[in-house]
Amino acid sequence: MSPISIIIPCFDGAATLARALESCREQPEATHIFVVDDGSTDASASIARAHALRDPRVHLLQTASNGGAARARNWAALHTAAPLLAFLDADDEYLPGALAAAHAHLEQHPREAAIRLDIDYVGFPARLTTHPDFEKYADVLSNTVPSSLVIRRSAFLALGGFPMDEFFRRHGGEDGAFSWALREIFGQRRFTGHKQVRMHYHDGIHAERFLNIQMGFAQADPAATAETVRCSQAFLDAALASVRQMRALDLAHPAG
Repeated sequence: MSPISIIIPCFDGAATLARALESCREQPEATHIFVVDDGSTDASASIARAHALRDPRVHLLQTASNGGAARARNWAALHTAAPLLAFLDADDEYLPGALAAAHAHLEQHPREAAIRLDIDYVGFPARLTTHPDFEKYADVLSNTVPSSLVIRRSAFLALGGFPMDEFFRRHGGEDGAFSWALREIFGQRRFTGHKQVRMHYHDGIHAERFLNIQMGFAQADPAATAETVRCSQAFLDAALASVRQMRALDLAHPAG
């Protein structure tokens, strides 16, 4: 078994959590599967407990109140010492062999910080999937959504985890900010040609909002766009400073 911890942030995700957990339990490379019940008011915690009884790799973490997916992911990352972290949203699912491919790639490329899995977009409206630019923008999403990410824990912590700005919590965009910093500081590659994560459509999904704007079906709010860029740049600057500081530190060597 390879040391990969899967982290699933969950807020009122009872309708889809079991599907996500089943897909995680089919990944033999996962040594821990953390469900972070982020202040849910539905049966999410009970579903996680039921799966934990059947699979000792499943662990339930609970927050007192809803703090957002970024905080939930970051908190769970502190509960494991596994060298690799994988993130899955509660309404997504892994396809067979997803983590095996990610683990093999990172074993073969020890100097790479992360690998992105390729996303299969299921149930999205035809006006989006038949658009001539769908594949182009789907690739952009596949390079940013957390469910595609498998990353070395050391790199994740060096970046500071996912940004937890209140603006991002209200409007989204922390995934893009994290991806930008990861790409600029460590670089990131993505598998292509073989889908490994399935993203299921539902009303209000962030991916639909992104595609609507990119394809001209909706207009972006200029003020929100400017604030997203500002917060993302601030996160990148802070991550760069952190990594540079770490690289400048002397490592202690045991006497002998």
